[in-house]
Amino acid sequence: MIDQTLTMIPGPTPVHPRILGALARPTVSHVAPEFVEAFRGAIADFRWLCQSREGQPFIVAGGGTLALEMGLVNVVEPGERILVISQGYFGDRYAELAGAFGIQADVVRSEWGRAVAPEEVAARLAAGSYAAITITHVDTSTGAAAPAASYCELLRGRKELVILDGVCATGGIDEPCDTWGVDVLVTAPQKAIGAPPGLALCLFSPRAMARRRERTSLPAYYADVLRWLPVMEDPGRYYSTPCVNEVFAFAEALRMVRAEGMSVRFLRHAGLAGAFRAGLEAIGLALFTAPDCRADTLSVVLLPPGVEDASFRRAMAARGVVVAGGLGPVAGKAFRLGHMGNIGPEEVVATLVALEDSLRSLGVTVEPGSAMAAAARTLAGLRASAPAA
Repeated sequence: MIDQTLTMIPGPTPVHPRILGALARPTVSHVAPEFVEAFRGAIADFRWLCQSREGQPFIVAGGGTLALEMGLVNVVEPGERILVISQGYFGDRYAELAGAFGIQADVVRSEWGRAVAPEEVAARLAAGSYAAITITHVDTSTGAAAPAASYCELLRGRKELVILDGVCATGGIDEPCDTWGVDVLVTAPQKAIGAPPGLALCLFSPRAMARRRERTSLPAYYADVLRWLPVMEDPGRYYSTPCVNEVFAFAEALRMVRAEGMSVRFLRHAGLAGAFRAGLEAIGLALFTAPDCRADTLSVVLLPPGVEDASFRRAMAARGVVVAGGLGPVAGKAFRLGHMGNIGPEEVVATLVALEDSLRSLGVTVEPGSAMAAAARTLAGLRASAPAA
């Protein structure tokens, strides 16, 4: 990476020089032929990434939160009720978002660090119906990956629309939208896709688009997908000025994903997670997230007894690696380590070296090189699959 600081938080993630080069190119008109071609390619490649043949992509200037809003307000009316499946902070926040638009939300929550059991969802569905179900595929606050395929199977054949929040999963964990029956995927580019932040990404199934067309009014203007649809069908048309450079960067990131191949990419993310966790375990660090639901895109790591959160993160930053603090019940007790997007074995090595040295500087007994030795076997098989320069 170009910058000496290695940002190993669960998003934004490090941006590959190829993508940075696309971002840094001179800004052109939003109707310039080279931009229209890049935009059209990004739309097609995003549909491919979502593993959908008929889904309608939307690439809009904004962020993941805007994508969540678009995914909900276009298909659920004020006064209707949804079921929110929450594994943590970001699941709970979807219920808050619903309330802002007068949408009623029932929430089924797991204990932090765990995932909601499919049986709990089945019980809620047996008791009544909803306009939609929201699923946080990976909650960035807890590191918990939901059994999304199992939830979707429960919903097969029912009237509820399935809204999948893929912000911390898309591009790093399998999300076969058509196979699962996802109606709306909402996500962002700055995590496992590895592009800079600045875009709201959505994919609407034909059923979701039909639901939007049934609506006679919408409590939104910019977030209305029908206003954006002509642009997605013909990127040379205008509704609101797009983020030209961010779209160029996103298009380049998707080309890199295609070149790597999705199956290889998913295996790389799983391998990086395994390498990090082997290294963490070797120096006595425990994960907060239950073993049966740990996401491949990030780890929530408990701090050793006596190690103060801010001091630890300052020590890591002084060694050129930035990690994130804990949220909610683990604030001050854990740090969050992202391992997704463009990173490869070199970033794993740099992070583990900084981690060992930081802990020793804070009085924790760590045998030098022990984390690397534990991670080495997994890393050996990953070097060939790291993103190409």
